[in-house]
Amino acid sequence: MPLTDREQRVLDNVDADALVATVSELVAIRSLSGEESPAQEYVASFLDAAGIDVDVWEIDLAALSKHPHFSAEVERTRALGVVGATGRGDGPSLLLNGHVDVVPAGDPGDWTYPPWTPTVTADRIFGRGAVDMKGGLTCGMHALKAIVDAGAELTGRLMLASVVGEEDGGSGTLAMLEHGVHSDAAVVMEPTGLTLAPAQAGALSFRITVRGLSAHGATRSEGISAIEKFAPIHQALLALEQRRNTGVVNPAFAHLDRPFALCVGRLEAGDWPSSEADWLRAEGRYGVGPGEELDAARRELEDAVADVASGDRWLCDHPPTVEWVGGQFHPAEIPNDHELVRLVADAHAVVDGSRPPLHGMPYGSDMGKLVPVGGIPTVIYGPGDVRVAHRPDEYVPIDQLLSCTRVLALAGLRFCG
Repeated sequence: MPLTDREQRVLDNVDADALVATVSELVAIRSLSGEESPAQEYVASFLDAAGIDVDVWEIDLAALSKHPHFSAEVERTRALGVVGATGRGDGPSLLLNGHVDVVPAGDPGDWTYPPWTPTVTADRIFGRGAVDMKGGLTCGMHALKAIVDAGAELTGRLMLASVVGEEDGGSGTLAMLEHGVHSDAAVVMEPTGLTLAPAQAGALSFRITVRGLSAHGATRSEGISAIEKFAPIHQALLALEQRRNTGVVNPAFAHLDRPFALCVGRLEAGDWPSSEADWLRAEGRYGVGPGEELDAARRELEDAVADVASGDRWLCDHPPTVEWVGGQFHPAEIPNDHELVRLVADAHAVVDGSRPPLHGMPYGSDMGKLVPVGGIPTVIYGPGDVRVAHRPDEYVPIDQLLSCTRVLALAGLRFCG
């Protein structure tokens, strides 16, 4: 569909320099999980200055924690919800969803550029959160601004939700839904490299505790090493991962060799270097697929641990425990022929000259709250490569920021009337 004069005016109001400036200002705000309020206040101020209606509220964390879909790994003392909107609200509504929270930067010595000081090169913006996902959030902010700046009044309602708590379970988007925010469709601007994703995997966080028996290191044969007892459990988990990722039939994930990865990312053991470790805790994430029964998936992992224990005399008498703790990201998908998929794909084709690939994403996101909890058809579409997220020298490409903003603005115009 060719551009109308109104649509062209909106796209002409997308300012690349302003995009770079906003991403840089957001990256400079150190919004680690639980410390998101300054970034939320920045987003609210930006939207207000752009002439966009803004709703800012204090999230009742105590009440939210009682919700059956609540999960978090970080204790928060304060959290803000922020939703901006433009349009009369007499027609269809579209929600653009992005989060401000970021993961820790790790050792600054591993970074070429300082993680908390945005660095702009000819084609990239470096810094923690640049791709995950302050770049995508900025695209949504500037898509609304371009529509308002062009004087393009919408019949429906185009909204931007800036949320907290995505990295540890999606509490901010859950709070937004509990606040009464609803829409006919949504786009989550996580990094997809401008691939259009109508499906995402889920991820369940787990903790395995193994008991041993302490002994002096010089007489360690008289003790039981929890570390050694965990070794076959870890091998069983890797075998489980292999089985679960062999012959995946969902075509949305056919491009990936390991769409539902199982990762043990944290180990703690023992109390003293010269004592045999009498305890071990292993924590990780467990990938699950759309349509998979989560309780059955949990039982698979629990059974794999129990099978190892049943063949070991010590573990049989002192069985390891499996707990499901922290972030729980539900999988989600909508049909490839859904109107929302067609709309965003058409907008991408107009802006970039060809239709985007359609693939599922192997990571969890707030799509896992919007679809199963909110009942809102959702796709993921955003700038940058998820492979550089959570790593040193995280970056987002500037050209993808510009394209994504134009696609979101055009999709918003066409969806909201």
